[in-house]
Formats: sequence, structure tokens, C-alpha cells
Amino acid sequence: MSKIVSIAILAISVASLLHITAAKTLVVGDDLGWLVPPGGDFTYAAWASINVFTVGDILVFNFTSGQQDVARVTKEAYLYCNSTNPVALKTTGPANFTLDTTGEYFFISTMDKHCLLGQRLAIYVIAPGAVIPSPGPQAAPSAVPNRAPVTYTVGDEMGWIVPPGAGLAYMTWAYNKTFIVGDFLVFNFVDGLGDVALVTKQAYETCDTNSTIQLWSTAPAKILLNATGDYFFTSTYPRRCTLGQQLAIRVVASSSGGTAPSSSIANPPSTTSNPINEVDAPSVPTSPPPASSAHPSPIIAGLYIIFLSISSIALF
Repeated sequence: MSKIVSIAILAISVASLLHITAAKTLVVGDDLGWLVPPGGDFTYAAWASINVFTVGDILVFNFTSGQQDVARVTKEAYLYCNSTNPVALKTTGPANFTLDTTGEYFFISTMDKHCLLGQRLAIYVIAPGAVIPSPGPQAAPSAVPNRAPVTYTVGDEMGWIVPPGAGLAYMTWAYNKTFIVGDFLVFNFVDGLGDVALVTKQAYETCDTNSTIQLWSTAPAKILLNATGDYFFTSTYPRRCTLGQQLAIRVVASSSGGTAPSSSIANPPSTTSNPINEVDAPSVPTSPPPASSAHPSPIIAGLYIIFLSISSIALF
């Protein structure tokens, strides 16, 4: 009987240890914080897509007290931005929520129209050690069905500026889009106060804008994506790149295999002295590896410890 009790106590202790080590603190929106976001609903959806939420984790909502709030609500209230009867409401920032059960969690702001403008978050919480498909933005497919060219306005209404939330803003804007040869990017900025530069991957990663592939200083800059590969854009103005004014996208061919018109205003990367490598992925946040890839999961490790302990107890 004493052996069984010892095994049970050991199992509970290991399970508790695994729960504690798995828990983490996640700041909603990272540097962006909790506010009416650029990019609307996609902003916090993108943030959620590159994170994994497990029981025991703590969500931190950073906001200015009196100007923002955060409410946990039902799914229906989330969908309709109804803040009448929240599950919980916190008006002092930063506000913490502990994810104590598995399942769906929904958060919104109760301030006037903030939810309708995209200040809302939906996440799914799993048990510690559970294996799920890798979340987050994925690389564009090698070819997509033939379609008419699309003109994308970078950042939509926000335009091409130093964005709130640093690099998250333009990553959010790009993550659900597929860019193909023949599409256009339009960069809106104020003449004399901004520009847009096509740079190499290395220059993008180090924010070295001393040498650019091509530079546009007159707005709006309409750039034709006339070759497949990875495109890296930033601004040459001081500190703009380090403050998050940078965009990385992958351009793929359509299934028709067509090429861009010869009237392109942008030199294709393959014709420049600093070609962009089509093989390398854009230097943007990617999805984390599946839980079973690099290291054994905490649950497996715990079971192994319990097995060894049981074996040791049995010997005595």
C-alpha cells in the first residue's frame, strides 16, 4: 500500500511540476499593446495565430487606465461586440487574465466602437503538452490559380508610416494575402517625409539602407511585382526601419505561368546587382515547430520520470 501511495504522490508532484513549467506570460499584441489596432480584426488575429495558449498561461493586456478596458465575453457577445453582460471586466491596466481551463476565450473592449474597429481577441486554450498543428502564417504556395492582377494598398488606411506596434503591423497586414506576379503594391506616404526602398534580405534584417536595390521618393509609389521571389521593403529615413516600417512578402507564379507586362516600373529582383534569393523565406515571424519536433514534450518527459520512479520503488 505504501508503494502505491508513494507512486500516486510522485505522479501528482510531476504533473504539478509540468503544469508550472509549461505556464507562460503572454503580452497581448506584444509592443502594440491593447488598443484600437491598425489593420482592424486581422491585427490581434495575427498575433493569436503565432502563439500557442495552454492552461496556466497568463494574458497581459497593456493599456492606459481610463482610455481602454478589457472584458472577457461569450462567443456571441464577441461576434456582435455586445458588452452588456461581460463574464469579467477590468478597467485598470495592465490587466491580467489566467487561462485556467481549455477551450475558447473571447475578449473585447467595451469602449465606444472599439470592438467594431478591431479591438477584440479570440483564442483557443489547450492542455499542457498537447500536440496541435503548427499555427501562424505559412509560406505562400508555389503556384496559385490564375486570377486577375490585384492592387494592394500597403497598410490599407494606415498607409506607409512608422506603425504602432513596431513590425507586427505590416506583418499583420501581409499574413493572409497571397501575392502573385502581376500584382501591384501601392505605398502611401507624404512626399518629403517618407520613401520606400526595395532592399536585400540582409539589409532588411540589419536595417542597413545605405545601399538599396530601388528607391521611390514620390507618393503614391505604385510598384509592380514582376518576378517571383522574396521582396523586402523599408524606408531610408533615420530609424524608420528599426521602428517597424518594413515589409517582407513572397511573390509566387500563377498556375498559368504568365509573366508581368514589360511596362513594369519596378526592376525585378533577378536583374539587380543584389538579387533576392527565391529560396530563402521572408524574414518575418514564422510559426513555431510542432511540439513533437525539436524536444520531447513535457508530458512524455514526465511519464518517463514516473516510469523510472515506479521502477525504483518496485525494487524496494
